[in-house]
Amino acid sequence: MSEQLEDIAVQMVAGGRGLLAADESTSTIKKRFDTINLESTETSRRDYREMLFRSDEAMKKYISGVILFEETLYQKAADGTPFVDIIRAAGSIPGIKVDTGAKPMAKFPGETITEGLDGLGERLAKYYEAGARFAKWRGVIAISSTLPTRGSVRANAQALARYAALCQEAKIVPIVEPECLMDGKPGDHNIDRCAEVTESTLRIVFEELAEARVSLEGMILKPNMVIDGKNARKASVEEVAVRTVQVLKRTVPSAVPGIAFLSGGQTTEEATAHLSAINATADLPWLVTFSYGRALQDSALKAWNGKPENIAAGQREFTHRAEMNSLAAKGSWKKDLEQAA
Repeated sequence: MSEQLEDIAVQMVAGGRGLLAADESTSTIKKRFDTINLESTETSRRDYREMLFRSDEAMKKYISGVILFEETLYQKAADGTPFVDIIRAAGSIPGIKVDTGAKPMAKFPGETITEGLDGLGERLAKYYEAGARFAKWRGVIAISSTLPTRGSVRANAQALARYAALCQEAKIVPIVEPECLMDGKPGDHNIDRCAEVTESTLRIVFEELAEARVSLEGMILKPNMVIDGKNARKASVEEVAVRTVQVLKRTVPSAVPGIAFLSGGQTTEEATAHLSAINATADLPWLVTFSYGRALQDSALKAWNGKPENIAAGQREFTHRAEMNSLAAKGSWKKDLEQAA
């Protein structure tokens, strides 16, 4: 593939910077705003995103790219400046979520298939013209004693691969996100089961990427960490790091330039601690960073609370979380740093 795709992929994960996942759908951001009793309107969504994107220190030092929802890609700040221009001015890369969501998979009870391939090529051309240089597609893999089925994993892997090929054809770097759920139902699986499912899923994903002729050098992987289910939390930070690296080394080719983890139901501090422990592991063949939504935004959302007079407070919280995760992307975050801040 073109050198440009490879260059963008490296920029997305290099230098201790990571991705801000600001691609919440309208229904998801409504749930976020409900926690602060704020009505979700186009204006309130704009104001919230503008607070984040105009956090100069965070954006310039710690955020390499921003995943946007389609509405946000075309949105402008209160003063009329396109969000894409604000993101670029900070030295960050605009990206776009392109899937249309995980829907129940026919004949596969309890499992989903992610939709959005129809017309994707045409949409990607429009997104590129609007300034997007990378994209994201999330495949959702349920974990239980009997799930996932191989058929479900294969179907989602094929969709991820087809999406990735279309992205590269459109000169857009694909983020390939097969998420094995930590917080799905029943959520009582242990770390061994998560490791087993994550390893088998990633093997199938990379088989399908190869079949689709996707250039590994021009993509980013966004996987879950290997961790206990939400109702069975026992593993230490160190065990999560060791098991995660073990699975990734068994399945992810070194040609992939970078891995940007999702936080996937972890607390804010857990996501940072686990990322730092993973990066403290010697001899990783890829650049490893964050692609966090809630783990970057929760404290900022609460500090802002939907009020103009709280913008500076919200930006301080966002900058702090971005800095902590930047340290984690270098393997140098420590709990005492968190507590001292």
